[in-house]
Amino acid sequence: MDKSIIASEFSFKAVRSSGAGGQNVNKVSSKAVLTFDLINSKGLSEEEKMLLQTKIATKLTQDGILILTSEEDRSQLKNKEKVIKKCFKLLENALVVPKERKETKIPRAVKEKRLNAKKVMSVLKQNRKKPNF
Repeated sequence: MDKSIIASEFSFKAVRSSGAGGQNVNKVSSKAVLTFDLINSKGLSEEEKMLLQTKIATKLTQDGILILTSEEDRSQLKNKEKVIKKCFKLLENALVVPKERKETKIPRAVKEKRLNAKKVMSVLKQNRKKPNF
């Protein structure tokens, strides 16, 4: 993954934010919308593209375009920076391949401890019964 190439492929759009803010909301377009064409990206290898398409499929459009937004700040520049960080974090987390789990045997001491606990509980329950004369 080449971050500089990917960053050059981002396209941004400024939109009016929703929510509180008074008259400022109606005048200023501070919400930043980032679009990234995952399929036609030159900064990702084919294997990375396939992995990303499966891992972040819910965030992609049918054309394979990733759309992210940020409207936390009143500043358009800060929102743009935040959405870029959000995108790179999403891509990096999706590209992490988890380690394969190795199956291990259950240790003998653990089995014995479990059986002993069962025996103790059995004795306790037996002692609750009425004596049989």
